[in-house]
Order: sequence, then C-alpha cells, then structure tokens
Amino acid sequence: MKKISNILIFTIIICFILGHFEINAAAATKKFKYEYGVFLSVNSGKRAFKRFRDYKTIVLDAQNGFSTKDIRKLKKQGHKVYSYINVGAVENYREYYYNFEDITLGVYENWPDEKWVDVSDTKWQDFILNELSSKIIATGVDGFFVDNIDVYYLYQNDSIYSGVETILKGLKKKGKVIINGGDTFVTEYHRRNGNLNDILDGVNQESVFSKIIDYDKDKFGKNSASDTKFFKKYLKLVKKNKKKCYLLEYTKSKDLGEKVRKYCKKKGYKYYISEKLNLS
Repeated sequence: MKKISNILIFTIIICFILGHFEINAAAATKKFKYEYGVFLSVNSGKRAFKRFRDYKTIVLDAQNGFSTKDIRKLKKQGHKVYSYINVGAVENYREYYYNFEDITLGVYENWPDEKWVDVSDTKWQDFILNELSSKIIATGVDGFFVDNIDVYYLYQNDSIYSGVETILKGLKKKGKVIINGGDTFVTEYHRRNGNLNDILDGVNQESVFSKIIDYDKDKFGKNSASDTKFFKKYLKLVKKNKKKCYLLEYTKSKDLGEKVRKYCKKKGYKYYISEKLNLS
C-alpha cells in the first residue's frame, strides 16, 4: 500500500506540474491585438478586465483596489503587468498624504491636487522602498511604472539627485522599472555612470508627437518640432543602452496617430494612444 501511495502522489505531482506548464505556455503564446496600454484611472472589477483584454503589457495603479488574485488572473491570461508608483510627488487623495505634507516642495503645475516631495528626505525614501513598493510588488506585478523623477528637473541639486538615485536603485532590486519621462535625471545619470543598468529597464515618454493644450477639457494638439526632436534624441539614448522605449500620446487625430504608429514600428518602440488625459 505504501508503494502504491507513493506512486499515486508522484503521479499527482507530475500532473500538476504539467498542467501548470500548459497554462503558462498558453499564456505565453497568446496573441494580443495591442502591445501596450496605460490605464491609470481604471479601478479593479469586471470592466477593468474587459478593458485590459486586448493589451499584452498593461500599466495600472495597484492602489486602485487590485488584489493579488486580480494580478494573478491577469498574468495567467498572458499579460505583463506594471503598477504606477509616484516617487517624486504626492497626491492629496492618497491616505498617506498628510504624513508627508511637511516635506513637500511646491504645487505641481496643472495638477493642483499634487505636490512635489523632497526625495532626499529619508522618511520619504523609507516609505517608498520599505512600505509602498513592498505592498505593490506583493500583489505579483512584474514591476513599477515610476512617475515624477522629474522632481530633479525642477530642483537640480546633489541631494535631490542622490534621493532619486537611491529610490530607483531600490525599486530596481524588487522588480522591473519603467520610468515615465525623467530625461534630465536619466541623461545626467548616464553621463556620470556610462550606463542605465542599475536604475531602469525602460522609459515611457509622454507627448513626443502630441501636446496637451487644455488639461481639463482633453484638448490636444501637435507638439513642436523642437520638442519632438528633443524627445526622439532622449529615446535614442535609452535604446542605445539596450533598454525598452514606450510612447504615450494624447490625441484624437487619426493622422497624428498614424504618424506615431509608423515611427514606433520603424524604431521598434511600443506605444499607446489615448483620447483621455486621465487614462481611463
């Protein structure tokens, strides 16, 4: 009986492993209509899963009610999942806002519910690296979509630089890192170190070709030639360092959208085009 029991247990284990492998293999080979989508204002629920369905790599905000079960389900469906994390500013609707209001630096232009944070303060660094990011990564996401390291663009000094560097290196040890924007810091870091390996896996650049005209009414236009050239040069640096490039464009123009598609296809970049600034 003991021998039979051992054989039975072994058989069950093999079946479980094979079944798990088949599920993962199916997820890995699933074809998606789009490569990339950013949905920062989408909350957890059936509508969210329907919204994500056609996108291989998705960016969501895990703080919008997404559970470990939700993330596991998305990954079983074949999605790569990144969560938003704001490291350079703090929004007044976050439950922890008043814990850090005393180390804010100023109101974020065009975003009145948000303030820049002194990233050199160890209280903030400890919160991001040992509390917030730990909760996010515990949901099972593949990594972080890191926003507002542009705090260094506004406050260019050694302490802010060191704060951003500490946070990015800490996040990189926990998962993949896609930086949203951040050209001033990333370029300076590359100048000092000659590579980007310890701080990022990719860069998402907003508004390379498009331009936000009215933040309240979702009114968009075409970006200036000089700004487009600047961002193209930045993305070229990122690609040269063998990191992934993503474009996030805001436009309702079919012609501009087609221009984005052709450019990204030529360069091997992924893109998402939104008609809503809130990315819902």
